[in-house]
Amino acid sequence: MSTDLRLAGAATGCWLTALACLFCPAGAGWAVGLGALVLAAGWARLPLRALRPTRWVVVAALIGVACGAVATAARVGERDSEPLAGLAAAHKTVRLGLQIADDPRLGRPTAGRSPTIIVPARLTWLHTPDGTRVELGARVLILASDRGWLGLLPGQRVETTGRLSPPDGGDLRAAIVSVTDAPARVSAAPLVQRAAGTLRAGLQRACRPLPAEAGGLLPGLVVGDTSRLDQQLADDFRATGLTHLTAVSGANLAIVIGLVLVLARWCRATPKVAALICVLALIGFVILVRPSPSVLRAAAMGGLALVALALGRPRAVLPSLATGVLVLVVTDPELAVDAGFALSVLATGGLVLLAPRWSEALQARGWPAFAAEAVCVPAAAQAACAPVIAAISGGVSLTTVPANLLAGPAVAPATVLGILAAVLSPLLPGVAEFTAWVAAWPARWLVTIAHHGAAVPDGVLPWPGGTFGGLLLGGLLAVLVVAFRRPVVRRFVLVGAVAGVLGAVPVRLFTGGWPPPGWIVVACDVGQGDALVVAAGGHDAVVVDTGPQADPVDRCLRDLGVRRVPLLIISHFHVDHIGGLDGVLRRRRVDRLLAPPFAEPAGGRRAVLDRGIATLDAPAGTALTVGAVGLTVLGPARAVTGTRSDVNNNSLVVAVTVAGVRLLLTGDAETEEQESLLTAPLRADVLKVAHHGSAYQDPAFLDAVAPRIALVSVGAGNDYGHPSPVVLARLARGGARVVRTDEQGDVAVVRDTAGRLAVVAAR
Repeated sequence: MSTDLRLAGAATGCWLTALACLFCPAGAGWAVGLGALVLAAGWARLPLRALRPTRWVVVAALIGVACGAVATAARVGERDSEPLAGLAAAHKTVRLGLQIADDPRLGRPTAGRSPTIIVPARLTWLHTPDGTRVELGARVLILASDRGWLGLLPGQRVETTGRLSPPDGGDLRAAIVSVTDAPARVSAAPLVQRAAGTLRAGLQRACRPLPAEAGGLLPGLVVGDTSRLDQQLADDFRATGLTHLTAVSGANLAIVIGLVLVLARWCRATPKVAALICVLALIGFVILVRPSPSVLRAAAMGGLALVALALGRPRAVLPSLATGVLVLVVTDPELAVDAGFALSVLATGGLVLLAPRWSEALQARGWPAFAAEAVCVPAAAQAACAPVIAAISGGVSLTTVPANLLAGPAVAPATVLGILAAVLSPLLPGVAEFTAWVAAWPARWLVTIAHHGAAVPDGVLPWPGGTFGGLLLGGLLAVLVVAFRRPVVRRFVLVGAVAGVLGAVPVRLFTGGWPPPGWIVVACDVGQGDALVVAAGGHDAVVVDTGPQADPVDRCLRDLGVRRVPLLIISHFHVDHIGGLDGVLRRRRVDRLLAPPFAEPAGGRRAVLDRGIATLDAPAGTALTVGAVGLTVLGPARAVTGTRSDVNNNSLVVAVTVAGVRLLLTGDAETEEQESLLTAPLRADVLKVAHHGSAYQDPAFLDAVAPRIALVSVGAGNDYGHPSPVVLARLARGGARVVRTDEQGDVAVVRDTAGRLAVVAAR
């Protein structure tokens, strides 16, 4: 029986069992492991000669199940041990000692609050509330607000005081620790980590003079440092199927170790000496880039291959892959639920099992070898990874293969030159900057591919997400891979693809896609919050509120082609209206800001005003013209206090006229502010229903507006009961067409050539 299949069976059994045991009590893991060993022993003794190959695969898989169950049970037992589990469940604040496990990183910033600093660590001791010191060795995750945590290096020991919380289900960390103070540094980091930190910081300094996108990408490509990576560029890499380039993976390690091996052989080193040099380079590279899941998988495979090289035996990739998975999942069962690790293993498996056969088939039909390999390598990797990607993202990218085909030649020079710049940075900073400048040219090529690939219309096809979607696509691909060997199947697939393209292209051309032509205002689907975009001519738009997060509003503006915001209106300073401010500012110029006079909440107001946007003073009654848009500030006519929510009741209320259509944008104004505006001219064609359609609406106000279209910006499944069915029913009885972002996604109000208003939903 092939060793490849035995190892693959053991690795698969170990992986699947670790995955299952993460959500089971520790005792279940031990029971599963013991049962698997008993079954393996019994199955191995069966005398059935005809079933011998299958028998050994099953035995290997059962042994893998036992190993995975035992390893996972041990980690679950560590996580659930007392007194730590009890302290976390009670959310106690304790004094504790930590050993930093990985580089601290900033979470995504949100307007109104500072970005959280995320620090993986190992808890070495803690003082219980009664003063008892308990020695521990459990993994925890630090969520810190003080920027003093950013300077820490892996291996450094610190003390701090933090509030414990239990982890989510399936998480092998023992606790989440919330910390507000700076760490008390107890010991320096190990020498190798200090050296790695110096090189990583030196590469960042060398990249600082470069253009923002290339300079932020290069450290991520070379050492996995994405702290300066532009968020829109990261989104474009994800949409184009190039996201693996924004973090170090096995491909980078293969490039580095391959170069070291070539140099060692050029110096006439013996196989054992060359293997030793490569092992040292592998260890150094892993320390430099930090042991991410894909790097660990590649390092395990590479180490086994180097052992084979030293022993003078031919390299066996599939046994190396299976052994690497087996060792890593047993060592760290949490890798079983890490999407990056799964994608790394699947991509390698596709390259090993599918790419050579596909390449040989194309060469047999007359393709040149280099062309066949260039096409088959990204196609095989994409086919293997597509089910997991679809399960995570709910989409299938059509641009991945051509994008990776174009990006391939730029990865190696960017990686090698970037590492050279990092090595030179401590001694020759000027030379390091020049080397980084040279490395930036292939990085710029990658940036160009990502931007153009993300701009391809319908480049990502929708697909069911979650486990069902992943299994469905995996099964479909497996059937196609097996059946594609038959000529009739290939012809059928070709005819189907051509028919699909010929059917879709005319629809795309005649419908125009999104955004619809003649759009006037769009309510963006930003979840539980507000973000509205009013067309101001060309690529300009007036933006009213930004939603709770940056990515959704940025995506909406990019879809609409908005490049400049001559006026940004913030109705009030609650986070669901200002949290996405960074998304509006991404690669766009914002000329002026109109904000309410009510200064609460102070943190939200400070977060908006500190961005340095020129602020307008526009009290009630002020009229403005912005491009093709006319605006009149209606409220607040006076400060409203003593209400259920003074912040909501002092929202800016703005009447907008564009293309002959009158809009009334109400922020979160509730009953009291609405009553104060009844003397103002309220009638409008389109009403942005206040406060996500909450029940706090004045009936007289709704009757005075008498809208033809009512836009409700609201998040699906929110905990507030928004929108109110009573309010929606009243609007409908008044003749309004009610549209909701939670049900229809982005919603555009358009005016056709006959002057009639209509609603177009992105979904």
